[in-house]
Amino acid sequence: MRWDIFCRVVDNHGDLGFCWRLAAELAARGERVRLWVDDARALAWMAPAGAAGVQVQPWTEAAPDRVGEVVVEAFGCDPPPAFVQAMARRQPPPVWLNLEYLSAEDYVERSHGLPSPQACGLVKWFFYPGFTTRTGGLLLERGLLQSMEGFDGRAWLAARGWAPAAHERVCSLFCYAQAALPAWLPLLARRPTLLLAAPGPAQRQLRALEKPEHLRVLELPWLEQRDFDRLLWSCDLNAVRGEDSFVRAQWAARPMLWQIYPQHDGVHAGKLQAWLDLLLHGVDAPLAGEIRRMNLAWNGLAAWPPALPPLPAWESVLAAWRARLAAGPELVEQLLAFVARKHAGAARPPPAGGR
Repeated sequence: MRWDIFCRVVDNHGDLGFCWRLAAELAARGERVRLWVDDARALAWMAPAGAAGVQVQPWTEAAPDRVGEVVVEAFGCDPPPAFVQAMARRQPPPVWLNLEYLSAEDYVERSHGLPSPQACGLVKWFFYPGFTTRTGGLLLERGLLQSMEGFDGRAWLAARGWAPAAHERVCSLFCYAQAALPAWLPLLARRPTLLLAAPGPAQRQLRALEKPEHLRVLELPWLEQRDFDRLLWSCDLNAVRGEDSFVRAQWAARPMLWQIYPQHDGVHAGKLQAWLDLLLHGVDAPLAGEIRRMNLAWNGLAAWPPALPPLPAWESVLAAWRARLAAGPELVEQLLAFVARKHAGAARPPPAGGR
């Protein structure tokens, strides 16, 4: 089928990063995709080789030459009015999806798959990624987990000039502006650590901070997505942010800290706790408490613990979590099945009372 995916780059690179991964994976499974984006500059380093079957189109208010069988608005970005008008004229009408932000909160299961009748006569369907079988799942490219088997992270780092010394552990840092950094660095430096810092706020803040003894910082260039994934596989601890790198760190199954996107009304605290509740379900209480407190402190929501949780035990928690996620729904498979069902049902407005 032909897919039109709309993306507005609202904050940094996560929205575009996710949409590009989605478009590329749909194309890898035989779909044809146009990615409409208002700022595609980051793709020059994020996906320099492009992807067969994906066309990147500049966001435009002009009427399109055609409309695909599926229209996806990522994160409620609303396609241009002229495009929606063309959708309403198309016969049969396209399947219109609002692909929402990822959350572990309970409302996701209640809202996933609900219809929203539109004034133009079409139906928009809410599609929620998530962590349980009653959601749309997480994006997992075919073969990704298999490619991690036998991967030599130390050799990969060394080939790029980022090799740790024999006695150093390795940590990656990709963050928003992060007030927790001054307190976190001494915890890292309890033992020799190589900190690999991504461009942006991480590097800018680290340059302005005094580094404790036993902490060595290397500034990384922007990495294409596949290399960013490999970076996460190569580290002993990953500090990530937002949504796209958050999911990639879970597939890496290394100890991780998540800096959730901060919201002024404080609702991000509940979102973080909801994910931690799922992650730590069934985990030994003392270890679960350490991991929870570390993530809360990383987000300015708790006092810092005296030390990092033991990394081997922390890694075992993430490995078990990845196995649970991998056994659950996968986002692209769920999207394809959902679209097939709506096409079969002609996707007309539902009776009154739908969302």
